[in-house]
Amino acid sequence: MGELPTDGQVRPITRWGEPVMHRRCRPVEAYDAELATLVADMVATMRAADGVGLAANQIGVDLQVFVYSCPDADQVIQEGVVCNPTLELPTGSERRLEEAEEGCLSLPGAYAKCPRPDTAVVRGFDVSGQPIVVSGTGMLARCLQHETDHLQGVVFADRLSQRVRRQLFRDAEAVAERYGPRWPAE
Repeated sequence: MGELPTDGQVRPITRWGEPVMHRRCRPVEAYDAELATLVADMVATMRAADGVGLAANQIGVDLQVFVYSCPDADQVIQEGVVCNPTLELPTGSERRLEEAEEGCLSLPGAYAKCPRPDTAVVRGFDVSGQPIVVSGTGMLARCLQHETDHLQGVVFADRLSQRVRRQLFRDAEAVAERYGPRWPAE
């Protein structure tokens, strides 16, 4: 979906529990220099944290935009920016769930198996406001779903059983000292 910017500043990642992480974000209305700077900072932050995707609310910005740099089912890295995403998932006989380990940069160091459809399509707009469609398989399908969820105020723990969720939080607590409050910007 085009090259990602390389001139951003790394920002601290917002953690689960912060209000911006648990409410629907505002739609992008202005495709301007401010949005381009935000996207560049998101890319720099995602890369500094070794992530495959990052939503704006994960750096404390209440806007419906995410970036991704993620392999598809063929292990080809796909990169892009999606503003105001609408997620389309397969239904009926086309729907196949894949249970795979999932993590989140806003709860660093903890992972849990989370079932998700193995394909996904996101429709939205690029950083210039041009309409785009991103089709994903493999990890990219999971990433598109995960990041779109963020912009709707959903964290992946919301999709887990209470037992698995409790273990996820214990695992995060066990490694919390590795991730200071300004991680990965520190």
